[in-house]
Amino acid sequence: MTEYEGVIGMEVHAELLTESKMFCSCSADFGGLPNSRTCPVCLGLPGALPVPNKKAIEYVIRTALALNCEVNQNSVFHRKNYFYPDLPKNYQISQYDNPIGRNGWIDITLNGTTKRIRIRRVHLEEDTGKLIHAGGNQSYIDYNRSGVPLMEIVSEADMNSAEEAREYLVRLRAILTYLGVNDGKMEEGSLRCEPNISVRPLGTEKYGTKTELKNLNSFRAVYRGIDYEIQRQARVLNEGGRVVQETRRWDDERGMTTTMRVKEFEQEYRYFPDPDLVPMCFSEAFIEAQREALPELPDAKKTRFMSEYGLSAYEAARLTETRAFAEYFENAAKISGDPKSVSNWMLGDLSRLLNASNTEISDCRIGPADLALLLNLIEQGTISGKIAKAVFEEMFATGRSAGEIVKSKGMTQITSEAELYPVVDQVLSENEDAVAKFLAGDSKVLGFLVGQVMKYTQGRANPQAVNKILRDRLAEFVK
Repeated sequence: MTEYEGVIGMEVHAELLTESKMFCSCSADFGGLPNSRTCPVCLGLPGALPVPNKKAIEYVIRTALALNCEVNQNSVFHRKNYFYPDLPKNYQISQYDNPIGRNGWIDITLNGTTKRIRIRRVHLEEDTGKLIHAGGNQSYIDYNRSGVPLMEIVSEADMNSAEEAREYLVRLRAILTYLGVNDGKMEEGSLRCEPNISVRPLGTEKYGTKTELKNLNSFRAVYRGIDYEIQRQARVLNEGGRVVQETRRWDDERGMTTTMRVKEFEQEYRYFPDPDLVPMCFSEAFIEAQREALPELPDAKKTRFMSEYGLSAYEAARLTETRAFAEYFENAAKISGDPKSVSNWMLGDLSRLLNASNTEISDCRIGPADLALLLNLIEQGTISGKIAKAVFEEMFATGRSAGEIVKSKGMTQITSEAELYPVVDQVLSENEDAVAKFLAGDSKVLGFLVGQVMKYTQGRANPQAVNKILRDRLAEFVK
């Protein structure tokens, strides 16, 4: 049995966050009543002429710069001819041999090893309509999405595993959302991934026959689809078969890929310059203006978080996965003055609650100032860490402030020795065996006794105060 490795290149389609479509003034918003956001241009009616969306062009240039690409000062739109009902004019306005950006790269890091993934091209085109298959021979078409500005980012075949492909997509999505050019919502189809996958005997350089997986819309689907396809192709070859160049779809429920259609070849698209659109010429000043508009990107922000806030590489990487998450951290850290505690709560309890409720940080009911207030209550000794976790869960569920919850439920921490002495004495009288073990030199028993006091006070007792009082009382037994 020959051992094979995967060879993976990625085509990523990202809908751009413009108000209008690529070549007309129709709304580019997601959803809407089917076919309500259309006009003669995006429906391809005779005599309708396209007008390019300048904002979309700026977004593609910014993306190309963020991906370390060369920006072509001269670029043109082409017609890509194909005959599917999701584009009524039977061609797609796209770019062919002279895209806006080319020869870039992204660095990914897995298991402490950094690898550079080359970007072949970044180009601009229009999205297609949406086909709804109703069963049998019936299909419906919604053209609301037809003509929405669509950026395609094509990598070289530099990835060798499903893990690398998933990490590449995570890094790319982060960059696009930081730039504000795409919302990253794979479940809505605004970010779609089409990997090209082949296998080759381990240690060889020659490429095998590739297949393409269409429209994967989650990181999980990307990982599972690529991993399955690598194993499938290796199994075909080991059984003496031949891999066919084709387009396949990923069946998430069955966990397998199936044939969709035999792969088209580039020549079949019959690209030629669109005669309705003039060539684009970008001055150096225009390109530099787009470079100056770039925000602080994930890698730079990660490095700054490590140096400015004393975070580990892991913490900084997690906190900068999305722009919204990073901004939340930085706001909370500045208000509270305790970036390490903010990081711990965000990567722990907050992430757990967000994941469990499938909530985005931007929709979270706990704002950065609310988290900072909770941390201040812990720091001041008003509440214990255990109580803080219960308060935090209620804050997340209701949106109420920490102070309001603590006050209404009488959850303030007990620090008064006058209140704690009777409880400590009761615990000692009820646990004579534990006292005897402590006096015999078993210091671990102290933790048990502290826990009993915390149980009696329902977690409200200050652990440090309890520890001190217990030691004082136990010292009296020695005398």
